[in-house]
Amino acid sequence: MNTIKAIALDGILLAIIAHGLIGISLIWDKVLLKQRGTQNLVSYVFWLGAISIFGLILIPFGFQMPSLKVAGLAFFAGFLDLAASFFYYSALKSGEASEELAAMGGFGPVFTALISIPLLKTAIGGDILGFTLMTLGGFTMFFGEKAPLKKMLPKIVLAAGGFGLMNVLQKLVFNQVHFVSGYVFFTFGTFIGSMLLLVPPSWRRQVFQNSGQAPPKSKFWYIFNRFLAGVGSFLVIYALSRTSPSLVQAITGIRYATIFVGAYLITKFRPSWFREDFGGRSLFVKALGTSLVIAGLILVGIHGGSAAQGGH
Repeated sequence: MNTIKAIALDGILLAIIAHGLIGISLIWDKVLLKQRGTQNLVSYVFWLGAISIFGLILIPFGFQMPSLKVAGLAFFAGFLDLAASFFYYSALKSGEASEELAAMGGFGPVFTALISIPLLKTAIGGDILGFTLMTLGGFTMFFGEKAPLKKMLPKIVLAAGGFGLMNVLQKLVFNQVHFVSGYVFFTFGTFIGSMLLLVPPSWRRQVFQNSGQAPPKSKFWYIFNRFLAGVGSFLVIYALSRTSPSLVQAITGIRYATIFVGAYLITKFRPSWFREDFGGRSLFVKALGTSLVIAGLILVGIHGGSAAQGGH
């Protein structure tokens, strides 16, 4: 029983499951962002953050008030999550899902590792070769992108840098407080960030006009997809509390493998939803990048399993 519990709570396994769920939700996000009523970026990100208020339901399950410093770090990490998400979804909306998002898989682990060095006094915390392969997979996707680099680079760097700093701040918080205590302030920070989107009058009009115009079916799928993404995000944060943030960020590659397969299947069987280029050079680059990611995941998994056995 203890062995089963240890496997279920393993940080690397949780991160793999989490990023798989997020990959599925991102594919559906791409579909929704193409549809009238849910295609406005400001409105989309606002509801993404507003729903995070439900994280407060965890308060009865072990919440203890942390120090002001720790609470501030968790709050700022949540606020940063929404800011980074804005650029993340902006890239998803403007480009091909399998390339734009996988490109962030190359930058995200690098930013997380570099920020970890001064703040956590550690960089990777796992199998260096596996980490490198996953990062190369993301860079392969980025440099295989047909859109001009100068067009996509700012969005990708801002999103990856924001998520990298967020991951490290979360780890700092979880090193000092119980998971629930940190998670509650994190989700509260995301919620407040979404409320600030209502301050500019033009953005406020976009949020409520587009929300009112969305048909019931679109609203249902948006809420369902937010639930799916919410479960994935929760598991990512819990994984961060149990293992190195650089490894959790590097394992983000699993979502890009999911996106690759999902985008291919939609292009082939449901092109009316959205269509991507899977011919010739594009297919080769996407397949190569995805293969590097999977190879890295296998190495990280083997290393993590060996380390766990060594600990016993």
